[in-house]
Amino acid sequence: MNDDVIFGLHAVQSLFEKSPERVLELQIQKGRTDKRINALVDEARNQGVVVRFVERSRLDAKVDGVHQGIMAKVSAARVYREEDLEDLLDALSEAPFLLILDGVTDPHNLGACLRTADAAGVQAVIVPKDKSATLNATATKVACGAADNVPLIQVTNLARTMEWLKERGIWMIGTAGESSGNVYQSDLKGPLGLVMGAEGKGMRRLTRDLCDSLIFIPMAGSVSSLNVSVATGVCLFEAVRQRSV
Repeated sequence: MNDDVIFGLHAVQSLFEKSPERVLELQIQKGRTDKRINALVDEARNQGVVVRFVERSRLDAKVDGVHQGIMAKVSAARVYREEDLEDLLDALSEAPFLLILDGVTDPHNLGACLRTADAAGVQAVIVPKDKSATLNATATKVACGAADNVPLIQVTNLARTMEWLKERGIWMIGTAGESSGNVYQSDLKGPLGLVMGAEGKGMRRLTRDLCDSLIFIPMAGSVSSLNVSVATGVCLFEAVRQRSV
């Protein structure tokens, strides 16, 4: 699969709204016409983007997911670096609200976390350069436009970045099922970096050790844990609730 594609109606529409300069070519399934498709074809032509009508089999071969008869070839999405993080924090007029993902390797989960982070007002999502999902077509599709809205910052050394953020007065709060801090009883106001661990394994030991406190989500049923993107949503929106009081 070519990573430099975006597929699906909502994802392509968001791309034209937020980063039209990234669109290199639009491919539409032959025979597929409706108002949304036609509007995107018109938008592409207005932007000077080449529009090609292709067989469904061609889209199926390039896309790992539901393309809905539309795919855009794009230039690579911008991935931010450590130096961009400092500029971003310096420009903030409100308390930092960051999401840190330690080793989330499933692009579906990365995309879902980006989407939730965007909805919650998170200013940046930070991931390690290694052992982390990339911002590929699947992650971008699941993110539903959030990949062009929330900076994804790749760092070489996550532990060093966390230490630097702590020196700037940002509180690191990690999630761990065996911790004693209930998310609903913890203080999530002020400068905050919420740290979520990888699917199944949780945070790495050093990442965990660098957290100022650990919280858990109380579980009423028989399952022992939540998918990382779901847990991220629960914690982020509890922080949103507290910060809006």
